[in-house]
Amino acid sequence: MSDAGPAYVLGSDPHELERLDHQAAAIAPATRLLLRAAGVRPGMRVLDLGTGPGHVALMLAEIVGPSGAVVGVDQAPAALAVARRRADEHGLGNVRFVQADATAWRDDEPFDAVVERLLLFHAADPVAVVRHHAAGLRPDGIVACVDFDIGGARSFPAGPLVTRVAGWLEAAFRHGGADPTIGARLALILRAAGLQDIGGFGVVGYLAPDDPTGPRLVTGVARSLAPVITAAGIASAEDLGLDTLEERIAAELRSTDAVFLPPTVVGAWGRVGPEGLPTAGGLI
Repeated sequence: MSDAGPAYVLGSDPHELERLDHQAAAIAPATRLLLRAAGVRPGMRVLDLGTGPGHVALMLAEIVGPSGAVVGVDQAPAALAVARRRADEHGLGNVRFVQADATAWRDDEPFDAVVERLLLFHAADPVAVVRHHAAGLRPDGIVACVDFDIGGARSFPAGPLVTRVAGWLEAAFRHGGADPTIGARLALILRAAGLQDIGGFGVVGYLAPDDPTGPRLVTGVARSLAPVITAAGIASAEDLGLDTLEERIAAELRSTDAVFLPPTVVGAWGRVGPEGLPTAGGLI
């Protein structure tokens, strides 16, 4: 695997960190539900891949409790500084953070579970990432993946602006090397990596026409992806109209009395066998 880690097309400037905070708050209930369904429980030692500002690591630290431990790995120093500060503010002594390539890092001590949220979305070879980290688990250890499938993001009834912007965002992610519908393939990726007892499901939100969450999230992603969108010729800066995009989306939802469906938050999980992974995984 490359030492450079996956390319993160959204960047890591202060605006992007703020956007991640809003996004994390919106998908926190689904994430917690999926992690518990995957079997993460008190007393476990858990690895959080692509921890960023620490949202999932701090959640995991609460789930595993003082008898457990969490290690969060990320390659962005600015995000890790935020994560460490937040862990200190919450008095969580059972979590630590490491600056490294989350796709290739390996600890000397095995883990009971490895968790990724929105890392495989950006990984060039997600099967290889899963296999690498599954090999660092104890026998019967868990791999739990949480990722987006943005293919279902829409308004209902459909509105032209939401439909158009959703198409731009999906095209920009793909142009930047990300897989915006990877959530639909998580179970297949785990199977190809050699995991057993695979399960999973998706969680979809339905936001009322006057809920500001949807317009804010869409606009935040559009702002972070704007350089890709314009450079690739997907849409012009005038087409995007970032200064008014959020209010225009909100107005469309209200005027059509439309429910907004954000990207599906998909979870999938599996276990390594009592004797670890098979010697070779399949391919998707």
